[in-house]
Amino acid sequence: MKSFLASLAAIGNQFGVLVVIGVLSYAFFDQLFVRDLPCPLCLMQRMGFVLIGGAFALNIRSGAQASHYGLGIVCGLVGMMVSVRQILLHIAPHDAGYGATFFGLHFYTWAFVGYAALVALQAVLLMLPMQEVRSRSGFASACILVLMALVLANLVATLLECGIGRCADNPTTYEGWQWLRDRLFTPSS
Repeated sequence: MKSFLASLAAIGNQFGVLVVIGVLSYAFFDQLFVRDLPCPLCLMQRMGFVLIGGAFALNIRSGAQASHYGLGIVCGLVGMMVSVRQILLHIAPHDAGYGATFFGLHFYTWAFVGYAALVALQAVLLMLPMQEVRSRSGFASACILVLMALVLANLVATLLECGIGRCADNPTTYEGWQWLRDRLFTPSS
């Protein structure tokens, strides 16, 4: 029974990483191909998903620990608060909301749902006996590498969008890229 629970915990952590990869991939796809640039609150929500993914990755690589699940749950709760903040900003009548919709809901509403699901998953996994749940499988390693690549890609995209300053409230261009292009590729007179 204990080995079954350990396998269940390993699968649950890998599933959590896959969910985070899916969320970040879709958001990144929307940013690059639909040209729907994320606002500062959207970027904060992405950061919350990255941190939750990191908590799952810690469990996969270092073994399940209550502190890892606790970190993921706290990050999920903070992400939920950021999502609720953005939902409340756009709850007024005749407010179209910010950005695109997916199945009729804005991404920040879906982020709230995603955070709630990931917090619930971590709470369930936390109730399983803390055992050796490290996963050295190729699949688990590939998931973690994809997560790391998405984190790096999102970091670069955020720097290109915002530069080193404050991000625009309603971004329409990659200001960091324009700043960099002006400094590197514009001949000085």
